[in-house]
Amino acid sequence: MSSSIDRRTFVGSAVASGVFTIVPRHVLGGAGHVPPSSKIRLAHIGMGTQGFHELGGLLAEPEIQIVAVCDPNTDSNDYVAWSKHSVRNRIRTYLGDPSWREGASGCPGGREVGRYVVDAYYAKQRGSEKFKACTAYADFRELLDTEKDLDAVKVMTPDHLHAAVAIAAMKQGKHVLMHKPIANRLAEGRRVLQVARESQVATHLLAYGAGAGNARIARHVRQGAIGTLREIHNWTNRPVWPQYAQIPEDRPPVPQGFDWDLWLGPAADRPYHPHYTHTVFRGWYDFGGGSMADMGIYSLWPIFTELELGVPVSAEAWGTHTCAIVDYVSRPVRNDAAYPAACTIRLRFAAEGDRAGVDLFWYDGGMKPRLPDSLEAHNVEVTREGILFVGDDGAILAGFRGENPLRFTSREQPAEPLDDSAADAGRAGSGRRGSSWIQAVQGGEPSLGCFLNAGAITDAVNLGTVALRAGKRIVFDSHTMKIPNAPETNRFLVREYRRGWEL
Repeated sequence: MSSSIDRRTFVGSAVASGVFTIVPRHVLGGAGHVPPSSKIRLAHIGMGTQGFHELGGLLAEPEIQIVAVCDPNTDSNDYVAWSKHSVRNRIRTYLGDPSWREGASGCPGGREVGRYVVDAYYAKQRGSEKFKACTAYADFRELLDTEKDLDAVKVMTPDHLHAAVAIAAMKQGKHVLMHKPIANRLAEGRRVLQVARESQVATHLLAYGAGAGNARIARHVRQGAIGTLREIHNWTNRPVWPQYAQIPEDRPPVPQGFDWDLWLGPAADRPYHPHYTHTVFRGWYDFGGGSMADMGIYSLWPIFTELELGVPVSAEAWGTHTCAIVDYVSRPVRNDAAYPAACTIRLRFAAEGDRAGVDLFWYDGGMKPRLPDSLEAHNVEVTREGILFVGDDGAILAGFRGENPLRFTSREQPAEPLDDSAADAGRAGSGRRGSSWIQAVQGGEPSLGCFLNAGAITDAVNLGTVALRAGKRIVFDSHTMKIPNAPETNRFLVREYRRGWEL
């Protein structure tokens, strides 16, 4: 290879041409050894709570070298954890240092924490390798322009930045590993898929595979286990973060070391407030995707795939509201800024081939479905999270992601567990299952979790949000990307971009 061709150019052209060859590891330095020159050079964009929880898997992956981290926050202890000191203790295990940040009462995060953890881990675990120290950036655009030898990025930012980061990376030929959702606007999600098609880079949405139990149930359903499928009900205990009923009116100062303008990215300008940022961003229409984007992609994506549900033809939603007393009069508070504390969303799918039309119901905030008579007769307890498939000849009830499924066929017959071997037999010879993003980057088959396989679930989740904001049933024309029965709601399909952030 000519010395004038850098490694980034070689890897990119090899993957694009489909002729990339991997030299066996035993030739390169023993079983399990991957030389630094062969590693996927990755930038980790977003160093918050979930980013640190998942960082260990990347650090331990011999095929990957994290060369840069990025976050608009420098270093602070004001993040929101799922349990006390869970993030700090996770970082301690990476570092092998049980006293790291002893005495700190909050939850750590930020790019400098990320840089420190990456460098310290590699120095301890890969001390024999020669590698460049990790670089930290505030702006992902600067990172992409500076790190010329970069192969890939992992996107762990708040939802409203997913599309912006992914598109910028793909346009530069970088492969993309991303946390769900692909985008929190329907039009943005479709734009991400368009760029993924055009760039032909390897992409992977991390929610793939988490709902394998629901995929098995869906295969039973396709084989007639409950007759013609009519309804799917999926419910969660989310939100597990505050849902704010109105836009905050106080004006706290922007924390030192935090670039509020970069955190906003493409979203409309507004004053800083901590109620928008770490973890709680999920509850705002501008920044998050609500509970369905947080959890429904895990549980429902495999069902979309197995049943070939496609894009919903209509959506409607019902959400809770709050009231306020103004001038001695109590009235409901109009809130078009944040998701409700609880809601039910109904998505309708048209009949396709030999599949009848299906209604999919989503519930969060403590809402749950009414059980069919065949289940109520057996005194079934509705757990805090679960999924229910209802057909003409019975129903299947399981845990949220398909755990411990039971089939109910009548009031008289006892419930029976599903025989997975029968459903799996129908998948014999399907192949490709088990291919991965890393293999795709190295020239293998695309991952089953690639963005192009997530188009329908992305549309569905975002249409649920549109229905909540519309306050009425909406009919969606997928080909024109319009809502013909309520054209005033088309604005919810797109984002109003700040200047310079247009996609």
